[in-house]
Amino acid sequence: MTADPIAETVASLLPRAKAELTELVAFPSVADPAQFPRSGCEAAANWCADALRSEGFQDVAVLDTPDGTQSVYGYLPGPAGAPTVLLYAHYDVQPPLDLDAWVTPPFELTERDGRWFGRGAADCKGGFIMHLLALRALKANGGVPVNLKVIVEGSEEQGTGGLEQYAEAHPELLSADTIVIGDAGNFRLGLPTVTATLRGMTLVRVQVDTLEGNLHSGQFGGAAPDALAALIRVLDSLRAEDGSTTVDGLAGEATWEGLQYPEADFRRDAKVLDGVGLIGSGSVADRIWARPAVTVLGIDCPPVVGATPSVQAGARALISLRVPPGQDAAQATKLLAAHLEAHTPWGARVAVEQTGQGQAFQADVSSPAYAAMADAMRLAYPGEEMQTAGMGGSIPLCNTLAALYPESEILLIGLSEPEAQIHAVNESVSPEELERLSVAEAHFLVNYAASKQG
Repeated sequence: MTADPIAETVASLLPRAKAELTELVAFPSVADPAQFPRSGCEAAANWCADALRSEGFQDVAVLDTPDGTQSVYGYLPGPAGAPTVLLYAHYDVQPPLDLDAWVTPPFELTERDGRWFGRGAADCKGGFIMHLLALRALKANGGVPVNLKVIVEGSEEQGTGGLEQYAEAHPELLSADTIVIGDAGNFRLGLPTVTATLRGMTLVRVQVDTLEGNLHSGQFGGAAPDALAALIRVLDSLRAEDGSTTVDGLAGEATWEGLQYPEADFRRDAKVLDGVGLIGSGSVADRIWARPAVTVLGIDCPPVVGATPSVQAGARALISLRVPPGQDAAQATKLLAAHLEAHTPWGARVAVEQTGQGQAFQADVSSPAYAAMADAMRLAYPGEEMQTAGMGGSIPLCNTLAALYPESEILLIGLSEPEAQIHAVNESVSPEELERLSVAEAHFLVNYAASKQG
């Protein structure tokens, strides 16, 4: 087999990549000031900006976005007449959740069982390192054949829309011939995959109030309306008996055509306990890529430890609704709010507040950029063909970019294969996947530049 100098360069750079990812993971960059100080995000943003400057990027800036967070931008000019490619990642991360459930500290990159563990290792600090590896491999092998723009978002996980609003106000900033979103992932470890669809999402808080204050459950229980019980009934109304999402007026019977997700594989990937059934109807792919899905993310109510014998006067919950392509997230938000209000029992007072929203996305996989990526992935993953899959998650920026730059091609790749356990405890990244995807991205840029010259 002919040696691939780009692959050899990426392999030689992997120790440096691990050291850099260790530094980046160490920043507790959760973009929620109610949980973590802003300083963690600021430090991560400055680290990314310094990394771009060290690679020769121009116009590097830490952008203050309207939601109070920061995104990092840089531009690296290529040869005259070359196309422009935008590379995207985000440095903000999900909260670590249950610290006791982490085998090793979430903000300390730790190697174990051939993987690197740490919050953001795959989603999506590793995505930024992937871009750096591809860039460096090209610089060591003839130079970067395109104009490169890099944007590293600071509030993707919060869904607050800061970068989307900034891009809309500065439409020239992120314009590009093609855009590579490094925040998706392979369908399975070692199987090269581009993501064709993303579900949109909406986040709402629902507050239920029934009393002026808590009451003694012995003296008043049985007649006094319990706000927590009312909230439980409201939340239960969002699911049918089989667990399917049921929001009044929201369609939920679409099907997924294409790569399927065998139920046994899904049970293993999701770590479903023995004897526990999956929820919903249709194929697994239908349920996670083509249909809406509601999730109760949190409930404010007394914890079991320290609870008193009281009828609760108020309770609230945070609800996520994932919305598939073909459905409008804004309309879904209205339907969800109306459903919550209609299904609140006993005349309880209910208030619904939207806290985040993003539209679904569907890519044109027949575009030339996808052909260039397919060829690149054949080189990076010998013996494998590029697959096309959906993703149940949301990247709201994709629709903003598609609207701003309708002629741009948008590709989604990334490090978040099932074993990565993104958004869960013990998140990790496969260094082999980081290596192969960096090789693929480098070859893609070469292929894409060549296709534009023709």
